[in-house]
Amino acid sequence: MIVAGVMSGTSADGIDVALVRVAGRGFNLRFELLGHLHSAYPRTVRQKVLQTMNAAQASVADLSSLNFLLGELYAEAVRRAQQRFKVRADLVGCHGQTIYHQGARAAFLGKQITCTWQLGEGAVIAKRLGIPVVSDFRPADMAAGGKGAPLVPYLDYVVFRDRRVGRIVQNIGGIANLTAIPAAAHPEEVIAFDTGPGNMVIDQLMEELYGKAYDRDGQVARQGNTLQPLLEELLRSHYFSSSPPKTAGREEFGREYAQALLRRRGHAAKADLIATATALTAQSIASAIRRFVLPRPHAHESPGGNYRECIVSGGGSKNRTLMGMLAEATCRLGLKLRRSDEFGVPSQAKEAVAFALLAYQTWHRQPGNIPAATGAKSPAVLGKISYV
Repeated sequence: MIVAGVMSGTSADGIDVALVRVAGRGFNLRFELLGHLHSAYPRTVRQKVLQTMNAAQASVADLSSLNFLLGELYAEAVRRAQQRFKVRADLVGCHGQTIYHQGARAAFLGKQITCTWQLGEGAVIAKRLGIPVVSDFRPADMAAGGKGAPLVPYLDYVVFRDRRVGRIVQNIGGIANLTAIPAAAHPEEVIAFDTGPGNMVIDQLMEELYGKAYDRDGQVARQGNTLQPLLEELLRSHYFSSSPPKTAGREEFGREYAQALLRRRGHAAKADLIATATALTAQSIASAIRRFVLPRPHAHESPGGNYRECIVSGGGSKNRTLMGMLAEATCRLGLKLRRSDEFGVPSQAKEAVAFALLAYQTWHRQPGNIPAATGAKSPAVLGKISYV
């Protein structure tokens, strides 16, 4: 079966489509990436998406319109990918654009609830392409008591598990998240959670200070100096010390967070603030690995899980300054830094591939969450199907 996985992340930079041939069942899937295509959002669409994310107020009419508009854009992106690689998909798995995610229970009208919302109408995609669509993946996990994230650990376990080597698979998108897979691990032994900001704070500060969407290759951060006292204070945040499972988003590290950093800049150079935000991503990842993944061994013992490698994917892997900081930090933890590209999963395509596999699971009525990663009480078949 050929599945088109569609992903647009918290950075809201555009749409990734991965065309994947999939066979097998459960955690023993076999797949081949046939092609990957990135389509940037039109500038006005990206602005609307960013305005809508975690907004204190938003027009119901705008939200509904954006939901249908994104469905149209996702369908166009899949069509372009099919034409580029001369492949027709049998099924689409579309994550959609997250505009709000609340993984922890909170009081609402007398009830404690969790909630999430991803835009991108599956029925529109199905009609435009003439093939069924699986969308809205996260609610089924949340209904089972999970946080609805992370879901990519399913792919991580399928691809990166190894009998002899423990691996930490680190994705750096808008938010950074890891999947820790001990050597010879069963699914219930997997650890996965959001470590904190990935590119999100860097991108927001670049927009405010330089009028640019991101720090290309980490060039600006390379020119600056880390504001060490500020960094140390930021790393004392409750989020970084709280135990997994946990998820983060623009609710924690979005506009308000970046604005607070701008107010505290003082007389520091603009590049220093970008360098500090970059160091925050690297150091929060390393801290999460040290606190929650690598157990403290007894004298003369190696860490449990036999962790030896940290495998990086996502847009952050293109930031050379960030990768240099992360390599230095993970080296101190005894980990070799590698990229998912070495394993046949291009960094930019990884999450789109993941939702292709999750859609395949759903189509065959198989669960796609890993309860140990999300905190769910049971495995769940994820998503909703829009038929043609």
